[in-house]
Amino acid sequence: MRSKIGKSLLRNKIGQMTIFVIVAIVIVVGIVLFFLFRGGIERGGISQELAPVFDYYSSCIKTELENALSIAGSQGGRVNIAEYIPGSEYAPFSNQLNFLGVPVEYWYYISGNGVIKENVPGIGEIEKDLENYLSERLNECDFSILEEQGFIVENKDVREVNVRIDDNQVRMIVKSDLSVLKGEESAVKREHEVVVDNKFGEYYNLAIEIYNKEKKDAFLENYGVDVLRNYAPVDGTEIQCSPKIWKTLEVVDELKNGLEANIRKIKLDGSYYDLNRKEDKYFVVNLEKNVEQNVQFVYSKNWPTKLEIQGEGVEQELMIAEAVGNQEGLGVMGFCYVPYHFIYDVSFPVLIQIFDNENIFQFPVAVIIDNNVPRQAEFNENYLLREDDFELCEFRDQNIDVNVFDVNLNRVDGIVSYECFEQRCNLGETENGALKTEVPQCLNGFLNVRAEGFADRKQIFSSNTEIVADIVLDREHEVSVELNLGGLSVSENAIITFTKDEKSVTALLPEIKSVKLSEGEYEIRVYAYDDSNIILPETSKRECTKVPESGLFGIFGATREECFDISIPETRIENALIGGGKGNDFFLESEVSKGKVIVDATALPRPSNLQELQNNFAAFEAGKVSVRFENA
Repeated sequence: MRSKIGKSLLRNKIGQMTIFVIVAIVIVVGIVLFFLFRGGIERGGISQELAPVFDYYSSCIKTELENALSIAGSQGGRVNIAEYIPGSEYAPFSNQLNFLGVPVEYWYYISGNGVIKENVPGIGEIEKDLENYLSERLNECDFSILEEQGFIVENKDVREVNVRIDDNQVRMIVKSDLSVLKGEESAVKREHEVVVDNKFGEYYNLAIEIYNKEKKDAFLENYGVDVLRNYAPVDGTEIQCSPKIWKTLEVVDELKNGLEANIRKIKLDGSYYDLNRKEDKYFVVNLEKNVEQNVQFVYSKNWPTKLEIQGEGVEQELMIAEAVGNQEGLGVMGFCYVPYHFIYDVSFPVLIQIFDNENIFQFPVAVIIDNNVPRQAEFNENYLLREDDFELCEFRDQNIDVNVFDVNLNRVDGIVSYECFEQRCNLGETENGALKTEVPQCLNGFLNVRAEGFADRKQIFSSNTEIVADIVLDREHEVSVELNLGGLSVSENAIITFTKDEKSVTALLPEIKSVKLSEGEYEIRVYAYDDSNIILPETSKRECTKVPESGLFGIFGATREECFDISIPETRIENALIGGGKGNDFFLESEVSKGKVIVDATALPRPSNLQELQNNFAAFEAGKVSVRFENA
């Protein structure tokens, strides 16, 4: 009996062991099949036969990432450029700087309405921008060459892209199902990661430091002011009795050349106080760190630049400073001098580039000089506003009609703007002489119209009560100028100025022989000069003034007289007045259209000494001027 029971137990144990063995075999086979099927999830698990497909896709991802980083670096950190916003005639900056055909968004600029804008991308914003861009680009990876080799590739649309920018590398994870089949082998990979060595993050961080330095210290504006004072007449005094004259276009060109040459010399260096450096310390900007990267600052005179010059004697073509001391009191003063003071509003772009042989990060900023000083003073002015300040042009809620004509009531096309509270809104251009537009409501604002071939027109217009404006423009004509003194023709060393509505144009013989004139009332002034050898002898005089006493008596208001000598060195007057005068006349459209004006003025005797020179200036005030027009 026991024997039978034992045999039964033995058979049960053997049956149980058999089941365990079968289960184990199934598990082992399942694991083997799982890894064979799983194939390409890990690099080591992909068969040599299928590896080229996954290697190609990783290469495509890497190439697209490197291309996107290159685009973002060259475009101020942005792969996708915002819609182009143009500048205006009065504020030439758009929201982009065109650099060799590449649009680069400004980080800091002036909008067409004169409003300061900041547009600095954050690193998170750049990463998101890259992710959106690459999500579309990666769907275009072309597997056709591999398919010709017998691979069956199914690459589903990208589900998600994650980009992480570090200082010296960029990591990207792409979630996209890529399945491959060839023969009896297959593999699927759902997540792909690539890492590229790239200095984008390092260069971006340095760009932010440079931008913050410029925003805080306005070092570019300070360099710009120094260039302005070294390359253009700003203020000063010349010892002479004839006017001091500059050609406006030459001043503008010289200033732009000076900016172009000097801006590119600026360098960054954390070792600013290293006395062993041979470079000119003046051009070194200290970021309080060692800057090992290549950094350069670029300005081109061909880029949009705002340059306005104001001051007495400023015209479109000439800048004239009148002499002081040549009036009737000359004998008392004893010498002549020419003081001048011109005010410049200058805005220009500077492109800041950080680069090596393989990487570049660049961004532009607008440099603003207002009334001869850096932009720190500009924030207190009304005509340039911060982005978060009140911008009148945003409240254009009044519909108006603008009609522009010439004096014969023919329609004229031109550029129209509206000025109120020292802000100017660009309204657009007329079409067939008409413009329907919107303006902010304003009392006693001004409509400004500029048209080719016509004099600029500024007309008062209260948009809160008026809805239609009819503006008549006077046509300008190029008129050659000839001068006669006492009936004799004069072709050099003469200045003929025509002033209408506080605006002047000047002929400077022999260099500038023509001016643009339109119909209207003019004041005409004529100055003719010739070489002179008149010597103003050295003079000196003693001046005395009251100064506070030193010590206790000075505290209680006691003063004493202190005298000093003033010496004026010997001066040679190189040009002496030999004719001229002033007069008024009304020019008709039919006259200025003839193309030539002959100006007759009073001749004066050639002076040989100081007294005769003084007599000529006194006689100038009584000198008569008349004009006549002839066909050119």
